Amino acid sequence: LKALWWKTSWQMQRLRDNPECADQEYQSISDPANPGLRPQLTFDTHHNVAGIIIERASKSSSHAPTGKPRVAILREQGVNGQIEMAAAFDAAGFTAVDVHMSDLISGRRSLNDFAGMVACGGFSYGDVMGAGGGWANSIRYNARAFDEFSRFFQREDTFGLGVCNGCQMMSRLRDLIPGAAYWPGFERNASEQFEARLVMVEVFKSESVFLKEMQGSRIPVVVAHGEGRATFADEEKIGDANVVLAYVDGHGNLADSYPANPNGSPYGVTGLCSDDGRFTIMMPHPERIFRSVTNSWAPEQWGERGPWLRIFENARLAVG
Repeated sequence: LKALWWKTSWQMQRLRDNPECADQEYQSISDPANPGLRPQLTFDTHHNVAGIIIERASKSSSHAPTGKPRVAILREQGVNGQIEMAAAFDAAGFTAVDVHMSDLISGRRSLNDFAGMVACGGFSYGDVMGAGGGWANSIRYNARAFDEFSRFFQREDTFGLGVCNGCQMMSRLRDLIPGAAYWPGFERNASEQFEARLVMVEVFKSESVFLKEMQGSRIPVVVAHGEGRATFADEEKIGDANVVLAYVDGHGNLADSYPANPNGSPYGVTGLCSDDGRFTIMMPHPERIFRSVTNSWAPEQWGERGPWLRIFENARLAVG
């Protein structure tokens, strides 16, 4: 009955989108053995790994007047994910500071004043094709911005996160980021459409400061992008790119078909980190669902704290 109900949509989708992706989705919907999303966690969502440090910092002024390390919530024209991102870092014991690119270019703010930086997602430059590249170029071809980011990336006491458009932007600056030489670029989705879906990713063992002690977990996450297909200059070098996240299907297999793999990335690749783990980029939006209540569905045992809150608390633990 479900396949019959979907049949008209499938035929329309074949005309509008990439017909191969439309066929893959229809096959997935029609498969009675498809288990759907099945979360599997290797850590306790109720445990705050940074709890002791946060409590200690509240009694100290070592990082800032509030005792909390400062993280720059970086945005550009059209970015709309900064509020959720700031909320996630605040919940993990940081002081989140709104920093627009114009603040850095004008000199009103400096990355020298921050322990961390996160480049947010959500329709930068109207989400036109190549928006992430445009954002990167606004850094690469402005002397002040170029110096700011170069110094920040070279410091050994910093960390950074790039999500969605921010992921695209940071991947274009990989030559400035130590240990990021093999990161891919991100091109138009194989479906030829903007993809806003709830999918599932698996966390791999890595040096990423954000993903410590999370390896083996399979976690639902939101995606919302038009250019998320990872493209490597040499796919034989994927093993050197420090892959930290990949799309998986309901059985836990690497997703090689749509829509479990929403953009057509090889081997489902959707997150990477630098060699030392200080910088991580990913296409999904963990900040949008760090609270269980903001998930469309969540197991009751998660409680208020969604599993993605762990990545922000891991960053707080890394700062110390």
